[in-house]
Amino acid sequence: MPVKKLRELLDKNNVKYIAMSHSPAYTAQEIAASAHIPGKELAKTVIVKVDGNMAMAVLPASHHVDLDLLANAIGAGKVVLAEEHEFRELFGECEVGAMPPCGNLYGMDVFVADALAEDEEIAFNAGSHTELICMKYADFERLVQPKVMKFAIPA
Repeated sequence: MPVKKLRELLDKNNVKYIAMSHSPAYTAQEIAASAHIPGKELAKTVIVKVDGNMAMAVLPASHHVDLDLLANAIGAGKVVLAEEHEFRELFGECEVGAMPPCGNLYGMDVFVADALAEDEEIAFNAGSHTELICMKYADFERLVQPKVMKFAIPA
Protein backbone atom coordinates (compact mmCIF):
# COMPACT_ATOMS: atom_id res chain seq x y z
CA MET A 1 0.00 0.00 0.00
CA PRO A 2 1.38 3.47 -0.88
CA VAL A 3 2.70 5.54 1.99
CA LYS A 4 -0.07 7.24 3.92
CA LYS A 5 0.89 10.84 3.05
CA LEU A 6 0.91 10.05 -0.66
CA ARG A 7 -2.38 8.17 -0.59
CA GLU A 8 -4.04 11.02 1.33
CA LEU A 9 -2.76 13.61 -1.17
CA LEU A 10 -4.07 11.66 -4.16
CA ASP A 11 -7.41 10.78 -2.57
CA LYS A 12 -8.03 14.30 -1.20
CA ASN A 13 -7.52 15.71 -4.70
CA ASN A 14 -9.70 13.07 -6.40
CA VAL A 15 -6.82 11.79 -8.51
CA LYS A 16 -7.42 8.56 -10.37
CA TYR A 17 -4.44 6.27 -9.90
CA ILE A 18 -3.47 2.64 -9.87
CA ALA A 19 -1.40 1.21 -7.02
CA MET A 20 0.67 -1.66 -8.35
CA SER A 21 2.71 -4.26 -6.49
CA HIS A 22 5.77 -5.87 -8.02
CA SER A 23 8.58 -8.13 -6.90
CA PRO A 24 11.33 -6.32 -4.97
CA ALA A 25 13.44 -4.16 -7.28
CA TYR A 26 15.93 -1.46 -6.39
CA THR A 27 17.07 0.24 -9.56
CA ALA A 28 14.72 2.19 -11.80
CA GLN A 29 15.44 -0.07 -14.77
CA GLU A 30 14.77 -3.21 -12.66
CA ILE A 31 11.47 -1.71 -11.49
CA ALA A 32 10.44 -0.83 -15.04
CA ALA A 33 11.18 -4.38 -16.21
CA SER A 34 9.47 -5.99 -13.21
CA ALA A 35 6.32 -3.88 -13.62
CA HIS A 36 6.35 -4.07 -17.46
CA ILE A 37 6.48 -0.28 -17.79
CA PRO A 38 8.62 1.48 -20.42
CA GLY A 39 11.69 3.09 -18.80
CA LYS A 40 10.68 6.42 -20.30
CA GLU A 41 7.40 6.38 -18.31
CA LEU A 42 8.88 5.32 -14.97
CA ALA A 43 9.86 8.39 -12.98
CA LYS A 44 12.86 8.05 -10.71
CA THR A 45 13.48 10.49 -7.89
CA VAL A 46 17.05 11.65 -7.34
CA ILE A 47 17.76 13.76 -4.28
CA VAL A 48 20.11 16.64 -4.99
CA LYS A 49 21.49 19.54 -3.00
CA VAL A 50 20.95 22.89 -4.70
CA ASP A 51 23.22 25.46 -3.11
CA GLY A 52 22.98 23.36 0.07
CA ASN A 53 19.18 22.83 0.04
CA MET A 54 17.62 19.42 -0.61
CA ALA A 55 15.48 19.10 -3.75
CA MET A 56 14.10 16.38 -6.00
CA ALA A 57 15.21 15.83 -9.57
CA VAL A 58 12.60 13.63 -11.27
CA LEU A 59 13.44 12.02 -14.58
CA PRO A 60 12.71 8.96 -16.71
CA ALA A 61 14.32 5.73 -15.51
CA SER A 62 16.05 5.53 -18.89
CA HIS A 63 17.93 8.81 -18.29
CA HIS A 64 20.67 10.24 -16.06
CA VAL A 65 20.80 13.60 -14.28
CA ASP A 66 23.26 16.05 -15.79
CA LEU A 67 24.10 18.14 -12.70
CA ASP A 68 25.64 20.95 -14.76
CA LEU A 69 22.54 21.21 -16.96
CA LEU A 70 20.35 21.28 -13.85
CA ALA A 71 22.45 23.98 -12.19
CA ASN A 72 22.35 26.11 -15.34
CA ALA A 73 18.61 25.59 -15.82
CA ILE A 74 17.75 26.76 -12.30
CA GLY A 75 20.47 29.35 -11.98
CA ALA A 76 22.14 27.61 -9.04
CA GLY A 77 25.74 28.04 -8.03
CA LYS A 78 26.20 24.39 -7.12
CA VAL A 79 24.14 21.20 -7.57
CA VAL A 80 25.44 17.90 -6.21
CA LEU A 81 23.93 14.49 -5.51
CA ALA A 82 22.83 14.16 -1.89
CA GLU A 83 24.08 11.19 0.08
CA GLU A 84 21.62 8.81 1.73
CA HIS A 85 22.63 9.74 5.26
CA GLU A 86 21.81 13.38 4.46
CA PHE A 87 18.17 12.77 3.53
CA ARG A 88 17.12 9.44 5.05
CA GLU A 89 15.32 11.10 7.99
CA LEU A 90 13.31 13.44 5.73
CA PHE A 91 11.26 10.53 4.37
CA GLY A 92 10.25 8.77 7.59
CA GLU A 93 7.77 6.21 6.26
CA CYS A 94 9.61 5.56 2.97
CA GLU A 95 12.29 3.03 2.20
CA VAL A 96 15.50 4.77 1.17
CA GLY A 97 15.58 5.06 -2.61
CA ALA A 98 11.82 4.59 -2.98
CA MET A 99 10.60 8.11 -2.23
CA PRO A 100 7.67 9.33 -4.33
CA PRO A 101 8.46 12.43 -6.44
CA CYS A 102 6.09 14.60 -4.44
CA GLY A 103 8.37 17.19 -2.90
CA ASN A 104 5.37 19.16 -1.69
CA LEU A 105 4.84 16.39 0.90
CA TYR A 106 8.35 16.92 2.23
CA GLY A 107 8.92 20.66 1.79
CA MET A 108 11.22 20.27 -1.22
CA ASP A 109 11.43 21.83 -4.65
CA VAL A 110 10.77 19.41 -7.49
CA PHE A 111 12.50 19.67 -10.85
CA VAL A 112 11.09 17.46 -13.61
CA ALA A 113 12.98 16.56 -16.76
CA ASP A 114 11.22 17.78 -19.87
CA ALA A 115 11.49 14.24 -21.31
CA LEU A 116 9.22 12.94 -18.54
CA ALA A 117 6.69 15.76 -18.96
CA GLU A 118 6.04 14.52 -22.51
CA ASP A 119 4.38 11.33 -21.21
CA GLU A 120 0.62 11.08 -20.82
CA GLU A 121 1.02 8.73 -17.84
CA ILE A 122 3.82 8.19 -15.36
CA ALA A 123 4.59 5.62 -12.71
CA PHE A 124 6.76 6.11 -9.63
CA ASN A 125 7.76 4.47 -6.36
CA ALA A 126 5.11 4.73 -3.69
CA GLY A 127 7.49 4.63 -0.73
CA SER A 128 8.67 1.03 -0.98
CA HIS A 129 10.69 -1.15 -3.32
CA THR A 130 7.61 -3.24 -4.12
CA GLU A 131 4.93 -0.62 -4.88
CA LEU A 132 4.26 1.83 -7.67
CA ILE A 133 1.67 4.49 -8.37
CA CYS A 134 0.54 4.95 -11.98
CA MET A 135 -1.32 8.15 -12.84
CA LYS A 136 -1.77 10.80 -15.50
CA TYR A 137 1.18 13.18 -15.77
CA ALA A 138 -1.25 16.13 -15.90
CA ASP A 139 -2.58 15.18 -12.44
CA PHE A 140 0.96 14.85 -11.09
CA GLU A 141 1.86 18.28 -12.46
CA ARG A 142 -1.29 19.85 -11.00
CA LEU A 143 -0.61 18.40 -7.53
CA VAL A 144 3.15 18.80 -7.28
CA GLN A 145 3.67 21.91 -9.46
CA PRO A 146 7.20 20.97 -10.46
CA LYS A 147 9.56 23.15 -12.43
CA VAL A 148 9.97 21.45 -15.83
CA MET A 149 13.33 21.84 -17.56
CA LYS A 150 16.02 20.08 -19.53
CA PHE A 151 18.56 18.34 -17.29
CA ALA A 152 18.33 14.65 -18.17
CA ILE A 153 20.30 12.76 -20.77
CA PRO A 154 19.50 9.29 -22.15
CA ALA A 155 21.46 6.51 -20.47
